[in-house]
Amino acid sequence: MIATSASIGFNLNPLDRCSGRRDDHAFIEHLRSDPAARFFVFHGDVPLLKRGSEYDPWFAASETAAFGEPLHSIFLGEESDGSGRFALGFASADTAPDNGHERIDLRSLALQELVAAGALGILAEAKSMLDWHRRHGFCANCGSASRVTNAGWQRICDVCGARHFPRVDPVVIMLVIDGDRCLLGRQRHFGKGMYSALAGFVEPGETAEDAVRREVMEEAGVTCGQVVYFASQPWPFPSSLMIGCFAQAGDTDIVVDMEELEDARWFSRQEVAAMLAGTHADGLSAPKPFAIAHHLLQAYMEKGDLVLAG
Repeated sequence: MIATSASIGFNLNPLDRCSGRRDDHAFIEHLRSDPAARFFVFHGDVPLLKRGSEYDPWFAASETAAFGEPLHSIFLGEESDGSGRFALGFASADTAPDNGHERIDLRSLALQELVAAGALGILAEAKSMLDWHRRHGFCANCGSASRVTNAGWQRICDVCGARHFPRVDPVVIMLVIDGDRCLLGRQRHFGKGMYSALAGFVEPGETAEDAVRREVMEEAGVTCGQVVYFASQPWPFPSSLMIGCFAQAGDTDIVVDMEELEDARWFSRQEVAAMLAGTHADGLSAPKPFAIAHHLLQAYMEKGDLVLAG
């Protein structure tokens, strides 16, 4: 399962997050001032990359000086060689970058595999953290402006004393199985012909298993029994955690919630194989390998309902 999880987009993050030392100012500043330190540069929620024989998302401190003072600076972690990694957030740029740089959104970086898997995972961490700071500049308790502390991993309100921490929103994404076929749905914003696993946010006071059953019933009218965990995936749009599961169908009659889905139907394992290979007779397709839905389908294609055995 470790190998499976690491092969999913955004999952590989080699940094030691040093969570126990984020409040050690001397330690953080030592890493920041080290010539070996490297920084991501984000304009809004889009990273800036150096263009060369390949794209490089890392900047030395001397290279970041040209961009001015960042709005936010986040300590991301420590590399195996002891050098620090940071993310710098700047306002969205209205002008095109110079000839040596290019802004490329994170989804495109993942889809086109433009950076190394490890860098992609760290970029996901950075994007989610910078987005949190942009959205949480004021205290949710009293409305006063909050300030950043703990190397970017906490905000404090000096008026009421409330402490605020980055949030992660859990989302279940599930492949419902009925023997030699599985249930897939299609949302209106999907690319032409693409079908994927159903998904939905976990609600307060709800287990992931119950969220799977509830979302499948709400979106497709199908009851589910057994739920088996597969793997998870950080999804930095803006800061979700996709919890991948398989679920055993209890019945097979589909009633589509047309507000949530454009269509839902059962697909055979043979069709799934063709969709993954891009050879489906009707031109239907599946999510790309960076998405956990692809890996759910790949596992089902290879093992059938044995995936329910865990």
